[in-house]
Amino acid sequence: MKRWAVRTALLLLVLVTVLVLNTARNAMGWQPLVDTPQQRRAVLSSGWRIAQPPGPGPHRAAILLSGCDGVHDNMEWWAARLRAQGRATLILDSHGPRGIDRAQSWRAVCAGQLLTGSERAGDLATALVALREMPGIDAHDVAILGTSHGAWTAMELMAALARPEPPPGLSAWPAPPANIAAQVGPVILLYPYCGLLSRAGGSAWPMPARGLMLLAQNDSITSPQDCRAMAQGLRDKGAALRVLTLPGTDHGFDQQERSALSPLQFDARSRDRAGMLVDDFLTGFASAPRLGI
Repeated sequence: MKRWAVRTALLLLVLVTVLVLNTARNAMGWQPLVDTPQQRRAVLSSGWRIAQPPGPGPHRAAILLSGCDGVHDNMEWWAARLRAQGRATLILDSHGPRGIDRAQSWRAVCAGQLLTGSERAGDLATALVALREMPGIDAHDVAILGTSHGAWTAMELMAALARPEPPPGLSAWPAPPANIAAQVGPVILLYPYCGLLSRAGGSAWPMPARGLMLLAQNDSITSPQDCRAMAQGLRDKGAALRVLTLPGTDHGFDQQERSALSPLQFDARSRDRAGMLVDDFLTGFASAPRLGI
């Protein structure tokens, strides 16, 4: 019995050590497995969900990024909303093409052990560049909408575009960072993660990018206070970022599909309210003069 207890304690110690070291690795942005931009695009393109609005193109575009549990109904809802604004939509699935949706391995993403926002920023950069070659799409003034982990990802890319090194896990930028930054239009961030693993507040946003951050007042997963502080720091660096808090809401209020064990609840009224705020933001968004890409 004593030997069993010692072995159990040692096993727990090893597991805790591995988790701590892996979390530290993610916090430093070091990823030992590296793709070329071409390899990353080949993986991701198998999971892209692309839809065009009615009418002749080319259409302005939008890229949507899900939370840490993968693509669910809220992505389709937001995509339809953006298509109503005349934008072609690309739902960027970072999970399925990597096999992360199997056996609930997405939980490792939610726990910060796999596919951090800084690494996933390489997916977003890859998709932005790929839009340039897609028929019927105007790859300027691309809207980016992310929820939770996807919003973290969008913020990580905005910060990474100020640095010469590519996002963790990519061997190189798929195009010069300045050219990718020139494609970015309105940035919409729903209840993002802004905690210790996030590097998104460390660099200024590229100009003239503008953002809207919608926080859930009663968020039980991420900290609205951390996001307000990060947003203020970004504004101090020159970012045009508006922050609004939706009263009485919790994390993931716009998502109906979820794990049976999830304590989160869908809130149709808050989702509709967020939709109207996003509509207003997009309608009033004054895109920058077109730059060569």
